[in-house]
Amino acid sequence: MSAWSPDHLDSPPHHLAVRSPDGLPDLAHAGMYVVDDNGSIVAVNARAEVLLGRPAGELMGRDAHDLLPRDRLGQTLPRAACPMMHAFLSGRTRGGDREWFGRGDATLLPVTWLVTSCRLGRVATGAAVLFYESVPEDGVPTAVEPPALSQLDRLALLAETTTRLTSTLDSDEAIARLVRLVVPRLADWAVVDLITESDDLWRTTVATHRDGVVVRCEELEGPLPPVHEESSMPLSRALRGAASALAGPETYLGPPDSGIAVAQQKLFRVTGLHSAGIAPIRGPRAVLGALTLGRSDRPGAFTGAELSLLEDIARRAGVALENARLYQRQRHIAETMQRHLLPQLPEVPGLRMAARYAAASESAQVGGDWYDAFALADGSTAVAVGDVVGHNIDAAAGMAQVRNMLRAYAWALEEPPSAVVERLDQAVVHVAEASMATVIFGRVERSDDDGWALRWTNAGHPPPLLITHDGRSRFLDEEHDHLLGTGLTRTRGDTLSPLPPLSTLVLYTDGLIESPAHTLDRGMARLRQHAAALAHRPLHVFCDLLLERARPGDNDDDVALLVLRTPAASGASEEGGPGAPGER
Repeated sequence: MSAWSPDHLDSPPHHLAVRSPDGLPDLAHAGMYVVDDNGSIVAVNARAEVLLGRPAGELMGRDAHDLLPRDRLGQTLPRAACPMMHAFLSGRTRGGDREWFGRGDATLLPVTWLVTSCRLGRVATGAAVLFYESVPEDGVPTAVEPPALSQLDRLALLAETTTRLTSTLDSDEAIARLVRLVVPRLADWAVVDLITESDDLWRTTVATHRDGVVVRCEELEGPLPPVHEESSMPLSRALRGAASALAGPETYLGPPDSGIAVAQQKLFRVTGLHSAGIAPIRGPRAVLGALTLGRSDRPGAFTGAELSLLEDIARRAGVALENARLYQRQRHIAETMQRHLLPQLPEVPGLRMAARYAAASESAQVGGDWYDAFALADGSTAVAVGDVVGHNIDAAAGMAQVRNMLRAYAWALEEPPSAVVERLDQAVVHVAEASMATVIFGRVERSDDDGWALRWTNAGHPPPLLITHDGRSRFLDEEHDHLLGTGLTRTRGDTLSPLPPLSTLVLYTDGLIESPAHTLDRGMARLRQHAAALAHRPLHVFCDLLLERARPGDNDDDVALLVLRTPAASGASEEGGPGAPGER
C-alpha cells in the first residue's frame, strides 16, 4: 500500500481512498485496520497488532465483526446491535467510546473508535477503522480484564444457564453447554467432576480457551480416587455436599490428605491456576459432582460475590444433569424391555435367517419397531416386520401387543396373510393400546419345484427388498394396503413372490431409509445399492454392514431388520460358507 497522506482524501472529506492494502501508517497511539465491502480485514498497522495482541497474520482475511467487537462480558455482539456495523453499513463517518474489542489472549480492550468509508483501488470500496485504548479522566488506562458482572448481567447469565442446560436431556451435551457459558466469560478454566451412578468419581471435563474457542485438556481428565470422608480440602468437601470454597495453589502446598488432593496439586500446577472457586453440583436427591472455575491468565482472585454466582450456576447444572440421568435411565429400561420382547429366530432346514435391532440415537426415544419369525403348523415359516407409531415406552408396549396378537392369529387361522392381517387390524382398532402400526406379514413356503416363495401382504410398510445371487435387486412393491388402526374396511390382497436360489430377502423398518436431509426415494435407492453390493457376504456380515452403510447418519429412529437367504439349488454348491453365530 502506498504511504497514507492527505492527498488520498477524497470528497466528501469522510471518504478515504486506500489504493492498495499492503501496509498502513504507523501511528503513535492509534491502531488502524481496513476492511473490504464484505467486512474482512485487508490491512492493519503495527499499533493495531500491539493493541489487539494479535499478529497481522491472525487478522488478515478474518471477519472484523466476528473477531473484534465484544460486549462487556466478552461475548460477540449481534450484528444488528453493533454500532460499528451500523457505521460500516451506513457509509458515513461515525465514532464510539467506551466499547470493547476482544484481544488475542481473550481479555478485553476498552476502545474509542472511528469508522470512515474508503476506496480500495479504483473500484472496490470498504472502510477504515481508527481506534485507541480508552483512558478515563484520571489518566490511568482501564484494566483489560472483563469487568465485573452487574446484577442485571448476573440475572441474564443465570437465565441463559437455565434455558440452555434444561433444553437438552443428554448429560454430555449439558456439560459442554455449561463450559461454553462460563469460559471465557467468567474464568480461564472450567473443571467438571462428576460422581457416576456406580459411585465412581470422574473428572469429565478440564477446559480452557484459545482465541475465545473452548478446548479440552484431556491429559487431566479421567477417573479420580474416591472421596475421602475426612479430607478437609475444598474439592473433597464440595463432593460431600459441603459449602462452596475459594482455593489457590497455596491451598495444596502441604502434604496431601487424600488422592483427590494429589490430583488437585497436579491440576493447579499444569494449568497455572492462581485462583479458583469450587462449588458442589447438587441434584434434587444427591450430590452429583463439583464445578470448579479458575483463573490463570487474567489478574485478580475470585471474590465472594463471584463464588455466590458460581453456586447458582452449579445448582442449575445439578437440576439439568439429574433430569438427563433420569431420562437416560428411563430410556435404558424401555430399550432393554424392547430387546427382550424381540424373539429368537427359529431353525428352518435350508433357510438362513438373521436379524438386528438398532436403537435410535442417544437424543431420541425408543420406538415401536419389531421383527418376528416363527414356524407354522403346516410347515411354512411366518415372517413379519412392523412399526408401531410413537417413540416411548407406550410404543414399545404396543409393539409387544401387536406382535403377540399376530402370532396368535397366524397360528390359529389357516388363512392367507391378508386375512390374518385383517383380523389383526380389527384388534388394533378395538383392543390393543397401539394407535396405528405398519406391518409386512408373510409365509415362506416351499414351492412345487422344490424352490422357495414368499406369500405376503403389506399394511402400509416400506416394501421388502429382494437381491438375487448375481447382484440384481428389486423392491417387492406389488402389494401396498392401508396401515393398521385406521378403521378402514377395504379388502387386503396377497402377493406370491418366488425366491430364487441363494437370493436374499430384506425386511426392514423406515429408520433404515428415512432422513430429514433427503427424499424417501433416495433412501431406498441407497439401501438397494448397498444391499446388492453385499449379496455374497455371510448373512451376519450382510446385516452389520447394511446397517452401517445404508442407515442415514442423521437418523433419529430405531431400526428393525430381518434378512432371509434361500439355499442353493439342488446339486449346486453354496457360497459363503457355514452360517455364523447368531444366524439360523
